[in-house]
Amino acid sequence: MDVIVPDWVDVPANVAAFSTLRRGGVSHAPYDDVAGSGGMNLGTHVGDNPDDVRLNRALLRTLLPAEPAWLNQVHGITVVDAATAAGSPDADASIATEPGVVCVIQTADCLPVLLCDSSGRVVGAAHAGWRGLVGGVLENTVARMRNAGADDIVAWLGPAIGPQTFEVGEDVVTAFTQRDMAMRSAFVAIPSRPGKYLADIYRLARMVLGKVGVSKVDGGGFCTVNDKDRFYSYRRDRVTGRMASLIWLK
Repeated sequence: MDVIVPDWVDVPANVAAFSTLRRGGVSHAPYDDVAGSGGMNLGTHVGDNPDDVRLNRALLRTLLPAEPAWLNQVHGITVVDAATAAGSPDADASIATEPGVVCVIQTADCLPVLLCDSSGRVVGAAHAGWRGLVGGVLENTVARMRNAGADDIVAWLGPAIGPQTFEVGEDVVTAFTQRDMAMRSAFVAIPSRPGKYLADIYRLARMVLGKVGVSKVDGGGFCTVNDKDRFYSYRRDRVTGRMASLIWLK
Protein backbone atom coordinates (compact mmCIF):
# COMPACT_ATOMS: atom_id res chain seq x y z
CA MET A 1 0.00 0.00 0.00
CA ASP A 2 1.34 3.43 -0.95
CA VAL A 3 1.27 6.12 1.73
CA ILE A 4 2.61 9.63 2.30
CA VAL A 5 4.68 9.98 5.46
CA PRO A 6 4.74 13.54 6.85
CA ASP A 7 7.93 15.43 6.08
CA TRP A 8 7.78 17.37 9.33
CA VAL A 9 10.59 18.33 11.67
CA ASP A 10 10.91 18.50 15.46
CA VAL A 11 8.75 15.40 15.84
CA PRO A 12 9.67 12.90 18.55
CA ALA A 13 10.50 9.32 17.62
CA ASN A 14 7.44 7.90 19.36
CA VAL A 15 5.02 9.61 16.95
CA ALA A 16 3.91 7.75 13.80
CA ALA A 17 1.74 9.13 11.02
CA PHE A 18 0.83 8.78 7.35
CA SER A 19 -1.82 9.55 4.75
CA THR A 20 -3.17 6.89 2.39
CA LEU A 21 -3.50 7.29 -1.37
CA ARG A 22 -6.15 5.92 -3.73
CA ARG A 23 -3.81 3.06 -4.72
CA GLY A 24 -3.34 -0.32 -3.10
CA GLY A 25 -6.84 -1.54 -2.31
CA VAL A 26 -9.60 -3.64 -3.88
CA SER A 27 -12.34 -1.13 -4.75
CA HIS A 28 -13.73 -1.04 -8.28
CA ALA A 29 -14.56 1.99 -10.45
CA PRO A 30 -15.27 4.77 -9.72
CA TYR A 31 -13.39 4.06 -6.48
CA ASP A 32 -10.48 2.34 -8.24
CA ASP A 33 -6.91 3.58 -8.72
CA VAL A 34 -7.53 4.70 -12.38
CA ALA A 35 -4.71 2.39 -13.49
CA GLY A 36 -6.66 -0.85 -13.81
CA SER A 37 -6.20 -2.01 -10.23
CA GLY A 38 -8.16 -1.78 -6.99
CA GLY A 39 -8.64 1.49 -5.16
CA MET A 40 -8.00 2.11 -1.47
CA ASN A 41 -11.36 3.70 -0.63
CA LEU A 42 -11.84 3.77 3.14
CA GLY A 43 -15.20 5.55 3.25
CA THR A 44 -18.27 3.53 4.20
CA HIS A 45 -20.67 6.32 3.21
CA VAL A 46 -19.82 6.96 -0.45
CA GLY A 47 -21.66 4.13 -2.24
CA ASP A 48 -18.78 1.69 -2.56
CA ASN A 49 -19.27 -2.06 -2.11
CA PRO A 50 -19.25 -2.60 1.70
CA ASP A 51 -17.20 -5.79 1.34
CA ASP A 52 -14.53 -3.93 -0.61
CA VAL A 53 -14.38 -1.20 2.03
CA ARG A 54 -14.04 -3.80 4.78
CA LEU A 55 -11.14 -5.40 2.90
CA ASN A 56 -9.49 -2.02 2.41
CA ARG A 57 -9.82 -1.22 6.10
CA ALA A 58 -8.38 -4.62 6.94
CA LEU A 59 -5.37 -3.85 4.71
CA LEU A 60 -4.95 -0.52 6.47
CA ARG A 61 -5.18 -2.21 9.84
CA THR A 62 -2.03 -4.25 9.08
CA LEU A 63 -0.03 -1.00 9.23
CA LEU A 64 -1.48 0.12 12.56
CA PRO A 65 -1.23 -0.87 16.22
CA ALA A 66 -5.02 -0.86 16.63
CA GLU A 67 -8.26 -0.14 14.80
CA PRO A 68 -8.47 3.62 14.14
CA ALA A 69 -11.05 5.70 15.99
CA TRP A 70 -13.29 6.34 12.97
CA LEU A 71 -15.48 9.45 13.15
CA ASN A 72 -18.71 10.49 11.47
CA GLN A 73 -17.41 13.79 10.11
CA VAL A 74 -20.02 16.55 9.87
CA HIS A 75 -17.93 19.65 8.99
CA GLY A 76 -18.18 20.75 12.60
CA ILE A 77 -15.76 21.65 15.39
CA THR A 78 -16.24 18.84 17.94
CA VAL A 79 -13.08 17.15 19.22
CA VAL A 80 -13.18 13.75 20.93
CA ASP A 81 -10.74 11.52 22.77
CA ALA A 82 -9.86 8.73 20.34
CA ALA A 83 -9.49 6.26 23.22
CA THR A 84 -13.19 6.56 24.07
CA ALA A 85 -14.65 7.46 20.65
CA ALA A 86 -16.70 4.32 20.18
CA GLY A 87 -19.27 3.90 17.45
CA SER A 88 -18.07 6.63 15.05
CA PRO A 89 -19.30 9.69 16.96
CA ASP A 90 -20.26 12.92 15.18
CA ALA A 91 -16.96 14.80 15.36
CA ASP A 92 -14.32 16.32 13.12
CA ALA A 93 -11.20 15.90 15.23
CA SER A 94 -9.71 13.60 17.83
CA ILE A 95 -6.73 13.51 20.16
CA ALA A 96 -4.85 10.67 21.83
CA THR A 97 -2.56 10.50 24.86
CA GLU A 98 -2.15 6.74 25.12
CA PRO A 99 0.28 4.68 23.01
CA GLY A 100 -1.42 2.62 20.31
CA VAL A 101 -4.58 4.74 20.08
CA VAL A 102 -4.98 5.84 16.45
CA CYS A 103 -6.56 9.15 15.41
CA VAL A 104 -7.94 9.19 11.87
CA ILE A 105 -9.53 11.69 9.48
CA GLN A 106 -11.06 10.90 6.08
CA THR A 107 -10.83 13.38 3.21
CA ALA A 108 -11.29 13.80 -0.52
CA ASP A 109 -10.46 17.55 -0.93
CA CYS A 110 -10.90 18.89 2.61
CA LEU A 111 -7.68 19.47 4.54
CA PRO A 112 -6.43 16.82 6.99
CA VAL A 113 -4.27 18.34 9.73
CA LEU A 114 -2.09 16.10 11.88
CA LEU A 115 -0.63 17.49 15.10
CA CYS A 116 1.69 16.40 17.89
CA ASP A 117 3.63 18.01 20.70
CA SER A 118 7.40 18.11 20.82
CA SER A 119 7.52 15.91 23.92
CA GLY A 120 5.54 13.09 22.34
CA ARG A 121 2.73 13.17 24.90
CA VAL A 122 -0.28 14.10 22.76
CA VAL A 123 -1.29 13.71 19.10
CA GLY A 124 -4.32 14.94 17.20
CA ALA A 125 -6.01 14.85 13.82
CA ALA A 126 -8.50 17.39 12.44
CA HIS A 127 -10.81 17.52 9.42
CA ALA A 128 -10.36 21.11 8.26
CA GLY A 129 -12.63 21.94 5.36
CA TRP A 130 -13.48 25.61 5.03
CA ARG A 131 -16.50 25.35 7.35
CA GLY A 132 -14.41 23.71 10.04
CA LEU A 133 -11.65 26.27 9.63
CA VAL A 134 -14.10 29.16 10.01
CA GLY A 135 -15.85 27.50 12.92
CA GLY A 136 -12.73 26.77 14.94
CA VAL A 137 -11.94 23.08 14.59
CA LEU A 138 -8.18 23.70 14.66
CA GLU A 139 -8.38 26.02 17.68
CA ASN A 140 -10.50 23.44 19.50
CA THR A 141 -8.08 20.64 18.67
CA VAL A 142 -5.05 22.60 19.83
CA ALA A 143 -6.86 23.63 23.04
CA ARG A 144 -7.86 20.04 23.74
CA MET A 145 -4.28 18.88 23.19
CA ARG A 146 -2.92 21.54 25.55
CA ASN A 147 -5.47 20.62 28.18
CA ALA A 148 -4.17 17.06 27.89
CA GLY A 149 -0.58 18.13 28.55
CA ALA A 150 0.81 19.13 25.14
CA ASP A 151 3.59 21.69 25.14
CA ASP A 152 5.09 22.98 21.87
CA ILE A 153 2.75 21.75 19.09
CA VAL A 154 3.79 21.08 15.51
CA ALA A 155 1.43 20.45 12.57
CA TRP A 156 1.46 18.79 9.17
CA LEU A 157 -0.97 19.71 6.39
CA GLY A 158 -1.96 16.67 4.35
CA PRO A 159 -3.38 16.28 0.82
CA ALA A 160 -6.17 18.76 0.04
CA ILE A 161 -7.59 20.80 -2.82
CA GLY A 162 -4.92 23.19 -4.09
CA PRO A 163 -5.02 26.98 -4.40
CA GLN A 164 -5.35 26.84 -8.19
CA THR A 165 -8.51 24.71 -8.11
CA PHE A 166 -10.45 25.64 -4.96
CA GLU A 167 -13.09 27.97 -6.40
CA VAL A 168 -15.40 29.60 -3.86
CA GLY A 169 -18.02 32.34 -3.76
CA GLU A 170 -18.36 35.61 -1.89
CA ASP A 171 -19.98 33.78 1.04
CA VAL A 172 -16.77 31.91 1.83
CA VAL A 173 -14.61 35.03 1.54
CA THR A 174 -17.02 36.91 3.82
CA ALA A 175 -17.06 34.11 6.39
CA PHE A 176 -13.27 34.30 6.76
CA THR A 177 -12.88 38.08 6.56
CA GLN A 178 -15.57 38.61 9.19
CA ARG A 179 -13.41 36.53 11.42
CA ASP A 180 -10.11 38.21 10.45
CA MET A 181 -9.58 40.71 7.63
CA ALA A 182 -6.02 39.45 7.18
CA MET A 183 -7.47 36.24 5.77
CA ARG A 184 -8.51 38.13 2.64
CA SER A 185 -4.93 37.52 1.45
CA ALA A 186 -5.75 33.82 1.00
CA PHE A 187 -8.26 34.58 -1.77
CA VAL A 188 -7.61 35.62 -5.38
CA ALA A 189 -10.46 37.00 -7.49
CA ILE A 190 -11.14 35.23 -10.80
CA PRO A 191 -11.40 38.04 -13.38
CA SER A 192 -13.55 36.06 -15.79
CA ARG A 193 -16.00 34.99 -13.09
CA PRO A 194 -17.36 37.91 -11.05
CA GLY A 195 -18.03 36.95 -7.45
CA LYS A 196 -15.78 33.90 -7.66
CA TYR A 197 -12.39 33.42 -6.00
CA LEU A 198 -9.59 30.91 -5.70
CA ALA A 199 -8.98 30.02 -2.05
CA ASP A 200 -5.73 28.78 -0.54
CA ILE A 201 -6.84 26.42 2.21
CA TYR A 202 -3.24 25.73 3.20
CA ARG A 203 -2.61 29.42 3.80
CA LEU A 204 -5.85 29.74 5.76
CA ALA A 205 -4.87 26.83 7.99
CA ARG A 206 -1.40 28.26 8.61
CA MET A 207 -2.96 31.59 9.60
CA VAL A 208 -5.40 29.92 11.99
CA LEU A 209 -2.66 27.81 13.56
CA GLY A 210 -0.36 30.80 13.89
CA LYS A 211 -2.99 32.68 15.89
CA VAL A 212 -3.02 29.90 18.50
CA GLY A 213 0.75 29.68 18.74
CA VAL A 214 1.43 26.82 16.35
CA SER A 215 4.18 28.21 14.14
CA LYS A 216 5.91 24.98 13.12
CA VAL A 217 3.73 23.86 10.23
CA ASP A 218 4.95 21.54 7.48
CA GLY A 219 3.26 19.88 4.53
CA GLY A 220 0.88 21.45 2.07
CA GLY A 221 1.67 21.77 -1.60
CA PHE A 222 -0.61 18.94 -2.69
CA CYS A 223 -3.67 19.21 -4.93
CA THR A 224 -6.19 16.40 -4.73
CA VAL A 225 -8.08 17.75 -7.76
CA ASN A 226 -5.14 17.89 -10.15
CA ASP A 227 -3.41 14.69 -9.02
CA LYS A 228 -5.93 12.05 -10.08
CA ASP A 229 -3.34 9.26 -10.05
CA ARG A 230 -2.77 9.59 -6.31
CA PHE A 231 -5.86 11.18 -4.78
CA TYR A 232 -9.61 10.91 -4.62
CA SER A 233 -11.36 14.24 -5.17
CA TYR A 234 -15.02 15.01 -4.54
CA ARG A 235 -14.75 18.36 -6.33
CA ARG A 236 -13.38 16.64 -9.44
CA ASP A 237 -15.44 13.44 -9.56
CA ARG A 238 -18.39 13.83 -7.15
CA VAL A 239 -18.76 10.05 -6.80
CA THR A 240 -15.42 9.04 -5.33
CA GLY A 241 -13.63 7.40 -2.42
CA ARG A 242 -11.98 8.73 0.71
CA MET A 243 -8.36 8.73 1.84
CA ALA A 244 -7.30 8.57 5.48
CA SER A 245 -4.74 10.54 7.47
CA LEU A 246 -3.69 8.85 10.70
CA ILE A 247 -1.47 9.57 13.70
CA TRP A 248 -0.66 7.74 16.93
CA LEU A 249 1.86 7.40 19.76
CA LYS A 250 4.04 4.31 19.66
